[in-house]
Amino acid sequence: MDKLRGELSEKERKLLMVRRASGTKASPLAQMEKMLQETKSMMDKKTEKATETNTCEDNMVSELEEKVQRSKRERRNSLHRTQLLESQMKTVRGELVDTLDHLQALRDVLHRSQQKAEERQAAMEKLNAELSISLSCGTCRAKRNLD
Repeated sequence: MDKLRGELSEKERKLLMVRRASGTKASPLAQMEKMLQETKSMMDKKTEKATETNTCEDNMVSELEEKVQRSKRERRNSLHRTQLLESQMKTVRGELVDTLDHLQALRDVLHRSQQKAEERQAAMEKLNAELSISLSCGTCRAKRNLD
């Protein structure tokens, strides 16, 4: 029985260390601590049935140990996923900045092209007007020469 109490005390110490280390899994750890306290209480009440209780307690302690280990793994995995997502976010942010710069450059090129097109259109209209005047004057001269 003392051996079990010693093991239980060791498990309590481990659980306390894990609980302090894990900020994101507080709720599952609290449940585990509660289960551990229930186990301890059951052990105190059932000292007469040590063999039966030992099996039950061993199972519960094993379950608690597994849950603590699972919680640690989940925390490490969550941290890794967070770091991966942050890295991807930085990459995407950089790509967005590059795309924005490229789009602004294209907008500037388009604006200059539109200005040049408008200038050419105005020049064409001016030449067209001059040509019309020149042709109408040439027609007038031709009529005078015919008369």
